[in-house]
Amino acid sequence: MKTRLLGLLAGTAAVALAATAASAADLPYRAAAPLPVIAPVPVFTWTGFYVGVNAGYGWNTNDNGRYFDPVLGIIVDSESDGGFVGGGQIGYNYQVGSFVFGVETDIQYADIGGSNDAFVDGVYVGDRSGDAWFGTVRARAGVAFDRALIYVTGGLAYGDIGRGSSTYVDPVFGVVYGSNDDVSTGWTLGGGVEYAFTNNLTAKVEGLYVNLDTSNNNYFGYYADRNNAEFGVVRAGLNFKFGTY
Repeated sequence: MKTRLLGLLAGTAAVALAATAASAADLPYRAAAPLPVIAPVPVFTWTGFYVGVNAGYGWNTNDNGRYFDPVLGIIVDSESDGGFVGGGQIGYNYQVGSFVFGVETDIQYADIGGSNDAFVDGVYVGDRSGDAWFGTVRARAGVAFDRALIYVTGGLAYGDIGRGSSTYVDPVFGVVYGSNDDVSTGWTLGGGVEYAFTNNLTAKVEGLYVNLDTSNNNYFGYYADRNNAEFGVVRAGLNFKFGTY
C-alpha cells in the first residue's frame, strides 16, 4: 500500500514539474537592450587645401631718388606713397599634433608706388609710378590652439613695384624717357594669426615685408635714379577650406 502511494506521489510530482517547465517555455523572452553606440566627436584640423581673398594697406619705403645733371647738378626730392593692396591666395596646410605646416601663393594689386619730383628754373625733373602688382610663394609654419593658428611665413617675392615710367627733362640734352616695367624678384617675410569660425571658413590678419631687387635708370651713361623696391603690407583675408575636418 505504501509502495503504491509513494509511486502515485512521484508520478504526480513529475507531471507537475513537466507542466511548470512547459509554462515557462511559453513565457516571452526579455533580453537586455544593447548599449547605444556613441560616435566620437570629430576634432577640427587645419589639414587641407584652401582658397581665399584679401585686402589691406601697403606703404612704399622707396625714398631715395637722385637726379644728377652735369649742368643743373644734383637734385633730390623724394616721397614714399601708400595705398590699397588686394588680391587672392591659394594654399595647403598639414597639421601634426599642434604644429601646422603649409605653403601659400598669392597675387596682389598694389597702389603703393613712390614718386620723385623737382623743378629747377622751371624745368621738370621727375619720376612717377604707374599701378603696381606683386606676388609671393611662401612657406608657413605655426602652432594651432584648436581653431586659432599663430604662424610665421616667408619665401619668394616677385612683381613690378618700381616706378612705372620715368621722365627726365634736361635743358641741354632735351627730353629723355626711361622705363622700369621689368618684373623683379626678391624675398618676403612676415607672420599672422588665423581663426576658423566654422569647419570651412577661416579669417586671418597678416603682415608682410617685401624686398625686391634694386632697379636703376640711366641716362646717357650717368646715374639718374635708384629705386629700392621695399615695402610693407598689412592685410586681412578670408579663406574657404575644403573638407569638413
